[in-house]
Formats: sequence, C-alpha cells, structure tokens
Amino acid sequence: MFTTIDDLESGRKLLVRLDLNAPVEDGVVQDNRRFQRHAETVRELLEDGHAVAVLAHQGRPGRDTFVSLEQHADILAGHLDRAVSFVPDTDGEEALAAIRDLEGGEVLLLENVRMCDDELPEKDPEEHAESDLVRTLAPEFDAYVNDAYSAAHRAHASLVGFPLVMDAYAGRVMETEYTANSAIQDKEFDGPVTMVLGGTKAEDLIPVIERVDGVDRFCLGGIVGELFLRAAGHDVGYDVEGTDFFDDQWESHRETIEDILEAYEDRLTLAVDLAYEGDGGERAEIGVDDAAKETSFLDVGSDTTETYADLVSESDAVFVKGALGVFEDERFSDGTVGVLEAIAETDCFSVVGGGDTSRAIPMYGLSEDDFSHVSIAGGAYVAALTGQSLVAIDVLERE
Repeated sequence: MFTTIDDLESGRKLLVRLDLNAPVEDGVVQDNRRFQRHAETVRELLEDGHAVAVLAHQGRPGRDTFVSLEQHADILAGHLDRAVSFVPDTDGEEALAAIRDLEGGEVLLLENVRMCDDELPEKDPEEHAESDLVRTLAPEFDAYVNDAYSAAHRAHASLVGFPLVMDAYAGRVMETEYTANSAIQDKEFDGPVTMVLGGTKAEDLIPVIERVDGVDRFCLGGIVGELFLRAAGHDVGYDVEGTDFFDDQWESHRETIEDILEAYEDRLTLAVDLAYEGDGGERAEIGVDDAAKETSFLDVGSDTTETYADLVSESDAVFVKGALGVFEDERFSDGTVGVLEAIAETDCFSVVGGGDTSRAIPMYGLSEDDFSHVSIAGGAYVAALTGQSLVAIDVLERE
C-alpha cells in the first residue's frame, strides 16, 4: 500500500499533481466535480502549513479542449475560498521563480503540463524520471503528492517520474478512489453483487464483463445494451439517419459480444423494453420484441427499470459504470435515475463511476451521502474493476 499525506511532516513545499481536466464550451472551462474533490485535498494540505504548487493537465494537443489552465486557477480558488496564483509556465524560469517565492498556506497553479514535450509520451517510469520536466522541478520541492487518480492509468512524466526521485505520497482523492474502486477485487460480499453497465463504448465494458470475477448479474443499458440486444436477435442497435456509431462498434465487436452473450447468458440481464421520442416529442416505450431498427432509442423502458431496481434492492454490492439512457434529457432519465434511486434506498456497498453518470446524482436531487463512493474517474475506474494495475499507483507503492 502507498504512503498517504497522513505521513507528511507539516510545513513542507509540495508538488501536487491533480486532475482538473474539465469540459470546455466555446473556450470557457466548465466547473465540475473534480475541482471540488481535489480542493478538499489541497485545503487539508494548506491547513497543515504546506506550500502547494499544482501540476495538472487539460485536453490533448490538437483538440479544442487543449487550453491554458488560467481559468482553472479561478475555479479552484472558488472551491478553496482563497487565492490561487497562476503562472503561464511549467518548468521554465518564470515557473521556478514563482515556486521559490511560494510560502506556507499559498497555492500556485503551473501551466498545463501537457504543453511540455516530456509529458505525454508513454514511457517507463525510469525514463520519465530522467526527463527535463522531472529533473528541473523535483529539486524545488520537499515532496510530491499524487492526487490524480483519474489519470493513474497513464504512464506520463508528471504521474510516474517524480516518485522515483523524491518522497512521494497519495492524496485523499487517490486514496479514497483506489480503496473504493478496487473493492470488487479486494472485498468479499455476503450477498449478490450486481453491476449496472451502460454508456456508449463497447470497448470499455466488454473487458469488465469478461474479466471481473464475483459479479452475479450484469444489467445492461445504453448503446452497449442495444448492441447486446442486437446480438440476441432484436432489431435494435442500428444507426439512424446515416451515422456510423452503432455500425462501427458492431463490426469491431460483434464476435466478442456474441461469444459473451453465449458464455455469460446466465449472468446477463438485458432490457425488455426501450424508450424513444414519440409523437409530439413525448416519451414513448416499446418492447424489444416489437422494436424496429429505424427507431433511435434513448433510454431503457419502465419494465426494465423496475427489474433492474429490484435486482439492486436484493444486492449486497452494486457497481455502476455508464448511464442507461440520455439522462440529461429529463424525458429519458427514468432508467439511470431509477436505478440510482434504488441504490440510494438500500444499505448495500455501492460505487457509481464513469464521470458523466455521476452528474445525474445532483441533477436529480440525490445525495452523494447515499452511496458508498461516487467516482470521478473513467478509464482508471474501468482498469480497477478489471483488476489491471495502475502505473501511477504502482510507482507510489515502490519502497
């Protein structure tokens, strides 16, 4: 197990890696749950007298979301209720000067670390430890704290290089996410374990079904659920109006989906009805036996929601990855919200993960306190569910 910030001596100068990656709309960075969660870690460090310089990323080169972190500083400051300084530099002279001026109780946000050439190449930790980024910044700090669990599956310099050359600790987000998301691998449950899988990407969920032991039933929805229904012989999971999203996934994963359907038939629960936009824009529902491929389905139906909710209520543990429908549209939120409400009403161990899905909790008046853990991770959550090692955690666990 890694060392946490509980073991830090007070009053140190810390390099803290956060994951503040956020949606960007028309050039404006949007606040999200990651700021709130990471602010709790930063606030605790500041209260213990540490000086905190933050490394974080936003987007990838070539994408519209690849922007400066200047706006992130203001958003983080709002969550901390204190000033967050920003420097448009990561490891150059301007950044080093700002780091050297940093005092206990102050926060400095460095520029988007993915603007550094050293950051993105996937390399072994030993190679990243020799990079200019690591070798330049490490001597300026007493210790390194990694709180970026959401990126822990990435072998990037700021995530895996620093722990090899300096004292390294896990922050609160890293600690709590790792513990909760690994529970399906580490804990034994007395009753049934249910996993609710939805969303849009078959490649994310197929490994979960294939590799996760100890799950008694998988409840499927979303686009992935439609692809499995198509494999079962129903006229769903087809593209509408000339798009290729369904068909591309079907061509890529058809054989695997058909094999899984046969191998795990006793553990897979598929939708029995689906919802779509009917006349006048109202929600309409139809049984899967009567569904037509020309229809764009946007949620599981009422009977399916009731079945999934009943299975949840009988479970000792429930893990959610992905939405069952387009919950952002209230007309098609019944499946996702119905299952979340059923989880909230039980005493089961529960983890809700997959970034976007967790947004449904505050959106529909639910409380995070009614769930054991609400994850802010996507890829790292899937990796934890399937028992894969997370490279940024592996380096923290080195002696």
